[in-house]
Amino acid sequence: MTSTGPAKAVTQTTERTTPIERTPIRCVDSDVHPVPKRGQLLPHIPEPWRSKYFLSHQFGEQIYYDAPDYAHAFAMRVDSFPDDGEFACSDPDLAFKQLIMEAGSDIAVLEPGAYPCRIPEADHAMSQALNSWQDACWLDSHNNWHQRWRGSICVSIEAPELAAAEIEKWAGHPYMVQVLIKAERRPAWGDPMYDPVWAAATKHDITVSCHLSRSHHEELPIPPVGFPSYNHDLMVTYSLLAHNQIMSLIFDGVFDRFPTLRIVFVEHAFTWILPLMWRMDAIYEARKQWMDIKRKPSEYVKDHIKFTTQPLDYPEDKTELSRAFEWMECDKILLYSSDYPHWTFDDPRWLVKHLPEHAREAIMFRNGIATYHLPETVPALEGQVRVF
Repeated sequence: MTSTGPAKAVTQTTERTTPIERTPIRCVDSDVHPVPKRGQLLPHIPEPWRSKYFLSHQFGEQIYYDAPDYAHAFAMRVDSFPDDGEFACSDPDLAFKQLIMEAGSDIAVLEPGAYPCRIPEADHAMSQALNSWQDACWLDSHNNWHQRWRGSICVSIEAPELAAAEIEKWAGHPYMVQVLIKAERRPAWGDPMYDPVWAAATKHDITVSCHLSRSHHEELPIPPVGFPSYNHDLMVTYSLLAHNQIMSLIFDGVFDRFPTLRIVFVEHAFTWILPLMWRMDAIYEARKQWMDIKRKPSEYVKDHIKFTTQPLDYPEDKTELSRAFEWMECDKILLYSSDYPHWTFDDPRWLVKHLPEHAREAIMFRNGIATYHLPETVPALEGQVRVF
């Protein structure tokens, strides 16, 4: 292995031996995007879907509403591409150097993604592949010798029974800490068809995280006036998906049917939740005699739902953000996330400075430890930057 800096030197000197000394966790990153190297994922796709579906036709460029800098660096940090020409965050050692050693994250939750398939069984096959690939290429003893990576059980929620079986398969894995679903699938999550997924997650006391994906064009959040025109329109309207899924989870009684269910909304922003809670509570007070739910909607949000900090809506007047943090009780509902290796990466040393002082520990690591059932300590790494 060629050394590219101090962090990799640590990797070499330890010979990938897990240090005995341990250090307290002070930064849990809940949104990191690993990518398979070319040809690495294919062997993990089960047959017959590997040959029947994924090798039977060529895929062209599938991006739309492309982000700034997409044509140059695919909307990634330009320094996150390894020297071997592979994609950003395809090299666990480089990610370890940049994210753990240099930025100071103590635990990084991996959230791999793939363009969804229109056939539920094919999409499930891709989820199976992503889980097997994480286990073999990131969570194995060679690449996770430092015990800083945590994986996601990818499932296809549009195939609920298959998704539940995949949760059963991986729930006992020592480094799989959440179930990962896509936001766009229809109908909304309050529909009883998804109950097998919630039942499997609660059976194993594992959090379900929802990450936005580009999905198919017709499944994007569609404003009443039609499809948006530009990337910046899309990124603002994407939160509408989370709005509707939250209302469905609450008003359709999912949290009453599964009172220990925990949901994390990743990369959907979060400042909008405050007026949404106000509005839901107002409707509840006016019409609760016709509703089956047992509590105010805002109480379900604070007890069952969390949001990641990236993207952070940062107004010119910082006091406005401070007031929003206070009103929404941010220490109860936020988890730190970096979105590495995207160009929108939020360094934890920058982010923590913009949080209310009383909430910093909760958001940066305590909520993450509780949400993902993480240990309080990790193996100490010589030379690692510390956020706290």
